[in-house]
Amino acid sequence: MTFATDQDAAFAARFRPIFARIAERAAEREHGRELAHDAIGWLREAGFGALRVPVEYGGLGATPSQLFALLVELAEADSNLPQALRAHFGFVERVLIEFPAERRAPWLRRVAEGAIFGNATTELGEGAVGSLQTTLTAQGTGYVLDGDKYYSTGTLYADWVQVTAQRDGADPHIQRSLALVRTDAPGVECVDDWRGFGQRLTASGTTRLRGVQVDADAVVDVARNIATPLTALFQLFHIATLAGIARAVERDAVRFVQPRRRVFSHGSGAVPREDPLIQQVIGQLGATAYAAQLAVRDVAAGLDTVDRLRLAGEPIADALLIDVELRASRAQVHVTDAVLGAATRLFDVGGASALQEDRRLDRHWRNARALASHNPVIYKARVLGDHALNGTRPTFYWAVGTREAA
Repeated sequence: MTFATDQDAAFAARFRPIFARIAERAAEREHGRELAHDAIGWLREAGFGALRVPVEYGGLGATPSQLFALLVELAEADSNLPQALRAHFGFVERVLIEFPAERRAPWLRRVAEGAIFGNATTELGEGAVGSLQTTLTAQGTGYVLDGDKYYSTGTLYADWVQVTAQRDGADPHIQRSLALVRTDAPGVECVDDWRGFGQRLTASGTTRLRGVQVDADAVVDVARNIATPLTALFQLFHIATLAGIARAVERDAVRFVQPRRRVFSHGSGAVPREDPLIQQVIGQLGATAYAAQLAVRDVAAGLDTVDRLRLAGEPIADALLIDVELRASRAQVHVTDAVLGAATRLFDVGGASALQEDRRLDRHWRNARALASHNPVIYKARVLGDHALNGTRPTFYWAVGTREAA
């Protein structure tokens, strides 16, 4: 295989052996619902979490395209892991893009030294759309943090958690406050209670916060009323994970068919691998994986452009950010349906033996379905239609909750 740059080749040499090691027990971990602490540890030790940290802070200085190319391969090995690390990489981007310049260095150096960051953003219950029940109250020279969060993806693997909270006097429609606390700090409890049927090992459980002391320098306000590349970046994690699932579907279909000798009496080959219908299915699966990877590359290329402008200190036009957001939305709509279809079509290559639980081939569909549900694709399709028909600006920020009747 040829690589575009020497750095691409170096990243492949560094991480592909770890991906192969992770893949060896992926089905077994899934079958036993065994959280992937070992796999996260291998990635941490190899510096995977520091891919986007600039070299001057001790990181590896990867571009967005290089990061997402590796994430597709990691998702092929175990699709739980890119999502488990989504909040971590999102935090790094937030530091690079949204933190004041004078406050970036300590956090980037922590990441370079191996710290993993989780998230505590979403709340359950019937709070109003856009509001937060988690509070950040001034006390002395710092703050006190209280609240409950759900879908805290990756936090059970993390050293730190970024918590969104309502700070005294802050307008939640204009800015959002982030409190950064250690997961082992007094008053922080991370609970493994995610019970979704897909992405079972992403550690997307509850985070409870009771009287947590937060230093003032660990609280950052970020804007919520301007165009941003972060929405596309966060969505691209799901798209890249789906692309990795598509690769795993093709891989597992080939591995299943190649050694098989049993055929149906009304089949068309001496062995399954010679049956034209089976060959057609394998070809369709491979085409889906290829198209999904192309979609990832296209959105990542847009993020590369934004990143180059940021590094050069040049202004980033809203038109560019809107274009990248629309690319991510289009990719999400297409890739989601295509990969869900491929994960179902996988079972056309075999009979009942493909259903054996120890193979866990069902994990590909379950995990793809879970990814498709996080930021529901129907709403992204509507946004695309509204933009095409009416020129409506895409939504860069969203929230969940209840809305009172008009």
